[in-house]
Parts: sequence; C-alpha cells; structure tokens
Amino acid sequence: MTIPLSILDLAPIAPGQTARESFAASVALAQTAEKHGYTRVWYAEHHNMPTIASSATAVLVGHVAAQTRSIRLGAGGVMLPNHSPLVIAEQFGTLGELYPGRIDLGLGRAPGSDQTTARAMRRDPRASDQFPQDVMELQAYLKGQSIVAGVQAVPGGGTNVPLYILGSSLFGAQLAAALGLPYAFASHFAPDSLFEAVATYRRDFTPSEQLDKPHVIVAANVVAADDSADAVAQFETIRRTRVRGMISRGPAAPDYTDEQIDNFLTTTQGQQIANMMRYSAVGTPAGVRAFLEDLAVTTKADELILAHQATDIADRLHSVELTAAAMNGALV
Repeated sequence: MTIPLSILDLAPIAPGQTARESFAASVALAQTAEKHGYTRVWYAEHHNMPTIASSATAVLVGHVAAQTRSIRLGAGGVMLPNHSPLVIAEQFGTLGELYPGRIDLGLGRAPGSDQTTARAMRRDPRASDQFPQDVMELQAYLKGQSIVAGVQAVPGGGTNVPLYILGSSLFGAQLAAALGLPYAFASHFAPDSLFEAVATYRRDFTPSEQLDKPHVIVAANVVAADDSADAVAQFETIRRTRVRGMISRGPAAPDYTDEQIDNFLTTTQGQQIANMMRYSAVGTPAGVRAFLEDLAVTTKADELILAHQATDIADRLHSVELTAAAMNGALV
C-alpha cells in the first residue's frame, strides 16, 4: 500500500551532544526526508527537558526551512495555552510569508513541561479551558478576519497557515471534528485511546473551509535497520532513555545503570511506561513495512507521522531511508 509518510523530529540532544549539534542533525534529517519523499517534518514544543532542543519551535522551523526546498515544516505542536493566539499568528504568519505553501501549525493544549516550568512560563493554570476559543481566535488572525476588534496579525493575516489539532484523548478528536480540522493522534507515546479517538473524529467531522473530509494522522516510533538485532538494540537504548527521563528528573536525580532500568521495566510501573511505546515498528525494512501497513489499515489513517528516534544521527537517517524505500515497495 502507499500512504503519505511524515516525520516527527523530537530534536534530541544525545549524551555528550550540544543543542547546536542537535539542530544540525535536524537539518540533516529534514533534508533526508525531503530527498526520500516524506510529506512533512514537525517539531514539538517542550520545555526544561535537557534531552530535547525544540522549545523555540517557530525558530527551529525557520532554521530548517532555510536549508530545505520543498518539504512542509511545522509544529507538532505548539502548546497554545502557553502563548497568546496573536503572538503565534505573528510567528507562523512570518514563516508563512517567508516560506509560502510549506508551513503547518499543529496545536496542543498540554503545557509541554512540568508544573514548576509551567509557572516559570507564567502559564495560567486555567488557560487550557480556553483552548477551543484560542484556536478559533488564532485561525481568524491567519485568515485576516480577526474576531478581536481593532487587532490584526501583521504578518499573519491572509497567510491561511493550515491548522492541525493534536491530541491523545477524545477532547482533541471532538474539537478537530467540530472545527473541521485535520487530527493527529499522539500514539507514539500515548496509545490507549487511539481507536476511540479516531472513530469519534470521523463520526463527528464537520466540513470546513480548510478541509472537506476527515484527515487522520497517526504517530508511531520507528527503528529500521539492515539487521533486526541491531534495530532491537537501538530500540532498547531509546526505551531506556525514555524511562530515565521519566523517573529521574532534576539536578540531584540518580544516574541509573542500564541493568537497573531493565529491572525497573519488569515492574508494574515499568511495564506501564513501556506500554507508552506500544506503537513502535522495530526491525528490518520488511518488518517495519508490515507493522506500519497494519497500523494504517486498522486505524484507517490518511497519513503516518514517524518518530525515528535512534540515538546516533547516522542510524536515524538510515532508518528514514530504509522506511521510505520499504513503504514505496523497494525493499532493501
């Protein structure tokens, strides 16, 4: 089967690596994705996470856009309650003017951080309650049809940068359906409500000026390698890194060994964390293709967005290449 493929780049900062090196890797990843026919690359807003470099999402999008030619780039996503809709309209409106027809704006309502960091960002704890209204205000700015009297987004107005709703629960599905927007489900780390959310979105979808029929994007982790044992070893490293990040935060956090992490993964809590990466295609190109095709068929996805998370950038780029070849029927 043929299904559009996209990439979610978490802009990881590997052990011993700098943020500058992470940005260079993101450029290489987008250039490789462009070369191999991927539809888009998205970057997610996270804060106070020492292993993720995409906190200033719009800045990173602009940096990568300047070094690519045609691939779509955007946020997957901007956590809108952290910002005013006007500021985001100006940021992505600027990108839309600089790189017309190439910019996406995915929106989420989570803080993208812990509670202490949210307070440091001056985030109003009640801001999430205003998410639907903020989305509509933002959309109006980008259309050049502001619903705030006397205020326009400059740049931004008339760029019509397309919006996407991101989510991992029924709330996002219901909102995307009501507004007639594409819906991306974060099944790469929050898989439990995937099928219910997608079914809700498709059932309740109302056509809009942006979209005349539902468009579902399903996320998955991918580690493709020439050798299946190599792919499994890469995935185990990724999973240990994920677990460390969840159970040891702060400057005084313990430095757990691989053996301690593996032992933790056998516990009930560890298995619950491991389940977060349930939708992961790991193996040779043939195995990765079989997994992704099954995911696309069972979810009726219109697009897959893949998080290639190998620690080493060379392995990450190779995974991108192998997956594209496999899904296009040219098994390596």
